[in-house]
Amino acid sequence: MLSPLDAVESLAALAQEHRLAAYRLLVQAGDLGLSAGSIAERLGLPPSSLSFHLTHLVRAGLIEQQRQGRSQIYRANYVAMISLIDFLTENCCGGAACGPAIACAPATREDAA
Repeated sequence: MLSPLDAVESLAALAQEHRLAAYRLLVQAGDLGLSAGSIAERLGLPPSSLSFHLTHLVRAGLIEQQRQGRSQIYRANYVAMISLIDFLTENCCGGAACGPAIACAPATREDAA
């Protein structure tokens, strides 16, 4: 379960327009992730600015990075995303079951084919 302090850190990381846009791109990209260069190009950000923003998201645990050759590939951490959503909705409707259950099935290489 996500602690209140972790939730605040995650929400603070997302509370900036470039970080939120980068995060949304990575959620849409699924397990394939995106290279830093691709994210920078799509968001129209210089690489140094993007690096600053991605570091915040990595530190908050919302995204993960992996070196592939000479590139850094970034992916959304879906477990962290669902944990944050669960934390935010934990006491929804006074604890009674409400709304649809969240089932996240990130895109995979097979989905892209």
